[in-house]
Amino acid sequence: MFRRVVPPTEVIRPQGGGRRRAGDRECLAAIIFVATSGCTWRQLPPVFGPAWPTVYRRFARWSQDRVWARLHRILLDELGARGELDWSRCAIDSVSLRAAKGGH
Repeated sequence: MFRRVVPPTEVIRPQGGGRRRAGDRECLAAIIFVATSGCTWRQLPPVFGPAWPTVYRRFARWSQDRVWARLHRILLDELGARGELDWSRCAIDSVSLRAAKGGH
């Protein structure tokens, strides 16, 4: 499902050479680790492969490209099609602001 929402990347190196681009799968695993463990980007263990700046840049790019929102939608659609969503339990979050005095 993740492959359906990740924008294709084209590596252009006019002079040739350079390092191999870090894989999306490794970056996704590292991003999930940071999100679930609560560690900082700099504390990312080297076992994932790409260095933390690479993982962070990929996270920022995917966030800018709305990959997470599209993935969320695909997951909801897939689970809904299977009848595996239980809407009797859901949470809605909101922000409440105090009304400003004097104006409309």
